Amino acid sequence: MMIPGLKRQDVVEIAIESLAFGGKGVAHFHGFTIFVDRALPGQKVRAKIKRKKNNYAEAEVVEIITHSKTEVIPECSHFGTCGGCLLQHLSYSEQLNQKRNQVQETLKHIGGIASIEVLPTLPSPDIYYYRNKMEFSFARRRWLTADEIHSGQSSNVDCALGLHVSGFYDKVLNIDNCFLLSQRSNEVMRLVRNFASESGLSVYSTGDHTGFWRFLVIRESKRLDHVMINLVTADHSDGQAVIQKLADNLKEQFPFITTIIHNINRKKSQIAFGDEEHVIFGTGYIEELLGESKYRISANSFFQTNSIQAEAMYQLIVAYGNFQNDQVIYDLYCGTGGIAIYIAKHVEKVIGFELIPQAIEDARVNCAINHIENCRFIQGDIKTLFTDPSEIKKENGSPKTVILDPPRSGLHPKLPGKILELEPEKIIYVSCNPATLARDLTLLCETSFKPTLVQPIDMFPHTAHCEMIVLLERANAKFFT
Repeated sequence: MMIPGLKRQDVVEIAIESLAFGGKGVAHFHGFTIFVDRALPGQKVRAKIKRKKNNYAEAEVVEIITHSKTEVIPECSHFGTCGGCLLQHLSYSEQLNQKRNQVQETLKHIGGIASIEVLPTLPSPDIYYYRNKMEFSFARRRWLTADEIHSGQSSNVDCALGLHVSGFYDKVLNIDNCFLLSQRSNEVMRLVRNFASESGLSVYSTGDHTGFWRFLVIRESKRLDHVMINLVTADHSDGQAVIQKLADNLKEQFPFITTIIHNINRKKSQIAFGDEEHVIFGTGYIEELLGESKYRISANSFFQTNSIQAEAMYQLIVAYGNFQNDQVIYDLYCGTGGIAIYIAKHVEKVIGFELIPQAIEDARVNCAINHIENCRFIQGDIKTLFTDPSEIKKENGSPKTVILDPPRSGLHPKLPGKILELEPEKIIYVSCNPATLARDLTLLCETSFKPTLVQPIDMFPHTAHCEMIVLLERANAKFFT
C-alpha cells in the first residue's frame, strides 16, 4: 500500500504496538507498517522516516510523546550507543512477552501455523553478567557520543577497546563497564586497553591493514570459575615479547585468570580467530559443567554463550525426547557435542553429524573427558551425508528421534525430505531464527508430522534474540490441509 505524500525525512506521530523480530517497534500509519528503531510497545512517538519501501518504512524516534508502562531505566551508561543490548529500557517480563509474541506471529504468517500454542518464554536465571564469552574490538579512534561531542572531547585516543556501535561494523565504542560478561572482566578489559595504549604498537586498521592489536576475547565458566584471556593480534616482530609482558601483568593483577592465549591473525578480515595459536599461560582451555557433563572449551571452540540457560535447554530436550536406553538418536549440526553428550546416558547411542572438523575433534575430546563411549561423530556437509538416508540407517541404526540444531539460515531445502525418509518417531528442532524455523516446519509437516509443542527460550536477555525448541511428533493425518 502506498501512502501519498509520505517520504523520507517526514515526521509522523504514531503509536508503537509491538516489537518485530530484530527489536524494532512496529506501528501503523493509515494502514502502512513502520518499523521504528529503539521504540517500545505502548509508546506514542514522533518518528522521522529514514527509508521508505513499497509496503513498509523504517524510522527513528525524534520525540517520545507518551512513555510505555513497561519502560524502565537501563542499567548501562552505554545503552543507546552500544550495539550489545537493544532492550535494556524494556522491563524483563515484557521482553519475555514480546519474544513469545514474535515467535507466535512468525509461525503464523510465514509457516501458516496458528493452531499450536506457543508456551511462555523461559526466562534466563541471570539477566545481567550471564554471558560466558565476549569479544572486545580494538580501534584507533573511539566513537564519541553526542554528549562528548558537545563537550568538545576528541576521538584521537590512538587505542579504543570495546564493542561496536549499533549499526556500524567498523565503529567501536570505548566500553568502561559492560553488564553482559562479569564485573571482573571489565577490570581485565581496562588493564588490557591501558597496556595496549602504552605498548608502542598501534591498533590494527582495516583501512591500511597495518597495526598489531585486534581483539580481546574473554571466556569464563560459570560453574567451575575458569577464566581464559585470548589476545588476538596481527603478526609483529616484537609481538611475542609484548604479549608476554602483558600476560605477566594480567597474572599479577588477576589471580583468577587460569589461562592466557595469543592468537595471531594474518588475514585482512576482522575475525577473532588466529592462524597461529600460542598458549602463554595455563592449559590453553577452560572447562564448564552442564549438569553432570563436563565440556572442554578452547579459544576457538563453539559453546552456548549462556551456560546456565543452556543447561535448562538441554534438560528440556531430555524431557521432550522421553528417551529410552534402547533408542538410537541422530543429532544433526551437533557442533562440539553439547546436546549429544548431555543425553548420552539416557539412550543406547547418539550419532552426531557436523561440517566443521575442529568441532568434531572437540566433541570427541569431550566424550573422552566424560568417559562416554556411546556417541559417534561423523564429519561432513549434512546435505551430502544424507543423500541416501537408507544407507545412513544401515550404517548407524534407525533413529527414534532426530535432533536438529541448524545455523540461523536453517535447513538446506533438500534436507527436510531426507529427514522424513529416516522415519523417526519424533523430531526436536532447536532454532535461533523463527523465520527459517517457520519455513522448515512447513516442509517437515507436509505429510506425517505435526508440531505439538513450541517453547521459546531467552538465551540473551536485553537483546532481540530468541531461541526455540519445537517438538514434532507423528500425525495420523496431514497437519496442513
